[in-house]
Amino acid sequence: MNNINQYLSDIYNPVHRAKTEEVLIWIEHKYPDLKPEFKWNQPMFTHHGTYIIAFSVSSNHLSIAPERKGILHFEELFKQKGKKYSKMLLIYPFDKPFDFDLLAKIIDFNIADKANINSFWRP
Repeated sequence: MNNINQYLSDIYNPVHRAKTEEVLIWIEHKYPDLKPEFKWNQPMFTHHGTYIIAFSVSSNHLSIAPERKGILHFEELFKQKGKKYSKMLLIYPFDKPFDFDLLAKIIDFNIADKANINSFWRP
């Protein structure tokens, strides 16, 4: 977790840092079986050696990166909830309330989807 702590301390805006830390701590408490890691200059969580989700901070938002299959699976829900997303990212503006229920759905889906995957990325 040291690299993740360093990552957080490098976030200049205290509101962005606090919101990002809140999300990462929430995941650690709700999903104790996920392993927090720091790769490619971003905090991420893995399960049995396979990628589940990663995060990166932009100037105005927190990017959430499940694998592409997760984005496709929840695309209609993102639209219904008015969430901004791209081909590979779900985008959370720092000035909006964070939807932890949606994040739990994404993580739960990724864990179930990758239960029998032994590679880091989905083949």
